[in-house]
Amino acid sequence: MTATPRLTVAQATIRFLAEQYVERDGRASPFFAGVFGIFGHGNVAGIGEALEGEAQREGGLTYRQARNEQAMVHAATGFAKRSDRLSAYACTTSIGPGATNMVTGAATATVNRLPVLLLPGDIFATRRPDPVLQQLERPESRDVSVNDALRPVSRYWDRVNRPEQLPAALAEAMRVLTSPADTGAVTVCLPQDVQAEAFEPPPGFLQRRVHVIPRVRPDTTLLARAADLVAGSERPLLIAGGGILYSQASDALARFVEATGIPVAETQAGKGALPWDHPQLLGPIGVTGGLAANRAARDADLVLCVGTRLTDFTTASKTAFQGPAVRFVSINVAELDARKLGALPLLGDARVALQELGASLAERSYRVPADHAERYAGWRAEWNAEVERARGPGDGGLSQAEVIGLVNDASRPEDVVVCAAGSMPGDLMKLWRTRRAGGYHLEYGYSCMGYEIAGGLGVKLAAPDGEVFVLVGDGSYLMLSSELVTSLQEGVKLTVVLVDNHGFGSIDGLARGLGARNGFNRFRRRDPATGQASGVFPLQAGL
Repeated sequence: MTATPRLTVAQATIRFLAEQYVERDGRASPFFAGVFGIFGHGNVAGIGEALEGEAQREGGLTYRQARNEQAMVHAATGFAKRSDRLSAYACTTSIGPGATNMVTGAATATVNRLPVLLLPGDIFATRRPDPVLQQLERPESRDVSVNDALRPVSRYWDRVNRPEQLPAALAEAMRVLTSPADTGAVTVCLPQDVQAEAFEPPPGFLQRRVHVIPRVRPDTTLLARAADLVAGSERPLLIAGGGILYSQASDALARFVEATGIPVAETQAGKGALPWDHPQLLGPIGVTGGLAANRAARDADLVLCVGTRLTDFTTASKTAFQGPAVRFVSINVAELDARKLGALPLLGDARVALQELGASLAERSYRVPADHAERYAGWRAEWNAEVERARGPGDGGLSQAEVIGLVNDASRPEDVVVCAAGSMPGDLMKLWRTRRAGGYHLEYGYSCMGYEIAGGLGVKLAAPDGEVFVLVGDGSYLMLSSELVTSLQEGVKLTVVLVDNHGFGSIDGLARGLGARNGFNRFRRRDPATGQASGVFPLQAGL
């Protein structure tokens, strides 16, 4: 019998991650694609040493050097999203500012329910050298570090104070990371002394483990009731959310709506679930939506919500649906989302639920009434004509809408557009014509400025065969563009389209539209004589 190797806690952690696999529909693959990291006090002599050894091992995890801790979490988030949550990256940082820099990235991952593993260094568990460099001291407790700031933005959080705690902590981390409903950022804090302690892994700890991602089937009683509601509707509408893409249910959605004639509205996360020219697709819904989908929402007597969180932008703060007796049916793996708007909840995988609901409706010979189909076809044609007009040349200079049209026309079906914040997401949602699932990558759950370039890096790592077009305004670009260096270092090509909006032009336009009288969001230069900020910053004069 082969003896179990004696490792450090850090070595055992990295070796464990390399042996985690996921399986869905009979196909298994490694869950972790690698580790992003920046090293300093708290992880260089533990996780850093472990990763160096892992790089020499056949089949070991890949290490990628990042430039900014927030950005590397964004890159991991972009990778997980483009991988349909079936693969992920870990991110490791030092104690102190390296760890707190990850808070915004962790929030972005958790809000969007995307799996990212964070492995920050932590204070000494023994407290022998307490306080250490970069340690936060609080008079009411010696058991707090800056890593506690990651608690509210993590789906699961733990601190490993003893080597014996590692197996349970990592098992819980994998439970959350591979959950279709409860995933997000997972933080496992590793005190810097514990990382270097000897650890004898328990039997089976370092053996390959395959986590099956289940396709949960909806309850049969609720499924029958949902079918009755849909079959009794005359003006139904289906809202396609991101859960359709994560479930890889685009084909099932197409078959369902083609068989029933139900029109489809798309959310930011669900855009691309159907190609833009599908006859049932009415386009985007909500605050940043279009006339066709919003008219259908206004008149709907039944709304079938599939894989959507039903945020305020999707529902127009719950004003989008004006039917006096409108009913809601929701297909979702998360009970929290399935019950929103008082919907009849079908807890289940989007692909399986659409297939089973479609079969039930086929037994009832249900199809949308001809007059409703004719009405929404007219709205769809009108909307597509408006998109064509908006993307065309304007009277003045090159508009943002025209830029979107030009990039879209230059892209191929396998290419991906990436964006996150400002006015661009709203324009992209309306004007970008997605031709296949995965071609539209918007981080709009958190709408985090600075996500774009780092997220684009993660997308390219997940889908290397297509071109990645990062569309970003100057405000977001100046906030976080550091991973351009990482993309060059890794040989990962990104095409960045930078739009000059004179600073924070998006929110300035919103403020002026609401009657605000300040110019705090405009890019202005301070007059040294008066001390007042006025005029437009003259770029030609230099900074």
